[in-house]
Amino acid sequence: MSGEWSVGLCSCFEDVSTCCLTCWCPCVTFGRVAEIVDRGSTSCFMNGTLYFLLLYIGCPWVYSCSKRSSMRAQYNLQESPCLDCCVHFWCDTCALCQEYRELEKRGFNMAKGWEGSNKVVGCVQVMRPPRKQSMCF
Repeated sequence: MSGEWSVGLCSCFEDVSTCCLTCWCPCVTFGRVAEIVDRGSTSCFMNGTLYFLLLYIGCPWVYSCSKRSSMRAQYNLQESPCLDCCVHFWCDTCALCQEYRELEKRGFNMAKGWEGSNKVVGCVQVMRPPRKQSMCF
């Protein structure tokens, strides 16, 4: 059974700052989402640049729908309201906002990226006991 998105596809205006960022600089929003989805294996800059180049020729949805599919697989999210490529083809900006906000709700600091989020998905950090101390005379 698939999980529900915590943010609706058409609820862009509930977070005006993310909405504005995505409307004016979708390559930044996409780059940040892709870096988190790729767990830091690709940079925000690299993903954003590739998105920009695809935007320039008119088909950024080709790349962005693949990251949505990866994100859905990682978090067991529903493919809704339709196929990932259709969502990004018809409503790329709304889809990017939804993905960005979903990752924020899951605890990621999107502006800081994968490394800056201090979030390791699937791992638990354990505190180590202090080393044994002795008195030196």
